[in-house]
Amino acid sequence: MRTGRRPLELRRSWLFLPGADQKALLAARESAADVLIQELEDFVPPNRKEQARALAVGTIGAWKAARRVAGVRVNPLIAGGLEDLEACMPAGPDVVLLPKTGTVADVLQLAGEIDRLEQRHKLTPGSTEIVPNIESAAALLQVVAIARCSPRVVACLLASEDMAADLGAERGRDAIELAYARQRFLVDCRAARVVAIDCPYTWRDQRGLETDTRWARRLGYRAKSAVLPEHCAAINDLLTPSREEIERSRATIAAFERAQAAGAGAVAENERMVETPIYRMARRIIDRARAFGLVAD
Repeated sequence: MRTGRRPLELRRSWLFLPGADQKALLAARESAADVLIQELEDFVPPNRKEQARALAVGTIGAWKAARRVAGVRVNPLIAGGLEDLEACMPAGPDVVLLPKTGTVADVLQLAGEIDRLEQRHKLTPGSTEIVPNIESAAALLQVVAIARCSPRVVACLLASEDMAADLGAERGRDAIELAYARQRFLVDCRAARVVAIDCPYTWRDQRGLETDTRWARRLGYRAKSAVLPEHCAAINDLLTPSREEIERSRATIAAFERAQAAGAGAVAENERMVETPIYRMARRIIDRARAFGLVAD
């Protein structure tokens, strides 16, 4: 992998940017997003696809020079995705996102094309990650198989608008219509041992974004996609252990370890019983905080 690439588990906000808007693409270097994604599919009208492809090498190069994780979402391979890959791979994107992923075959075809282009452009073999986008009910039932089919697959991303459309669901700011899909998707990603990237909040209001992200965090998400740069700072903040969480976790760890030393298997803390799973969760929070540099070794 490229030296300096932000570790996967620390990539909280994944920002999609309009692929033919050079000004927005370059300005994104200053955004709070952990991952920048040149979106060549839905954000680019057909008459601007070639313009977007022409910007790919310069955009990815500028992002990598700024030490940002540089991604690109290509079109489905049967609908322009191969041309997208030919255009962007000379720059060595960190991650390629595949929309409308439906089967294992879709991912394996993409992986094969990336193998070929890494070799052609003398990129480190295996360095390009793949993130399948799950956008339909049929694909949701295949998440474990899709996630496990190639070592390049490090994460999967759940779509919101396409998934809702496929379900025939009415969209709302509270996203109740996607509750089951978001929960099942997370469970399957965990089972496949890949990162689950939550669907974007597609309204502009900051309060709604924060509510939606808190709900995702409570389910267990540690990464979320976005379509608005101004949402990324809040996503990062909410998906990073807070000072209060760190202090609570330290207290839980100390109380449990004292109980263990005294021969007890659990301890009462703030009206709940702290047992081994809760202790382990507290340790994970501290480990994550340490990875972000929020606590000392």
